[in-house]
Amino acid sequence: QVQLVESGGGLVQAGGSLRLSCAASGRTGSPYAMGWFRQAPGKEREFVAAINPRGESPYYADSVKGRFTVSRDNAKNTVYLQMNSLKPEDTAVYYCAAAPRYYTGSPYARDYDYWGQGTQVTVSS
Repeated sequence: QVQLVESGGGLVQAGGSLRLSCAASGRTGSPYAMGWFRQAPGKEREFVAAINPRGESPYYADSVKGRFTVSRDNAKNTVYLQMNSLKPEDTAVYYCAAAPRYYTGSPYARDYDYWGQGTQVTVSS
């Protein structure tokens, strides 16, 4: 089992920045591909970004490309999501997830086996 805990959410004005962290614990002997998703009220959970176990080849949803950056520090068992130029439409609960079965990660929530509890990000206009 892997436990994931997100942190770093909060309230920020439009144009501001936040950095989310996702700390993994439990069976973390081999790093997994990791993803970030978000869910706004009344909407389905949507893909944000993913990164492979070596921290290479990150990819992003079109809606965040150029503004968000995913990275990881395997020595700390932590994945990050740096969010810049935030917009009100970025308001959501953000989740990190682990995908042991997919080396490159996946844009599909069904491909992730472990999930954190989420952290709220609110962007005011």
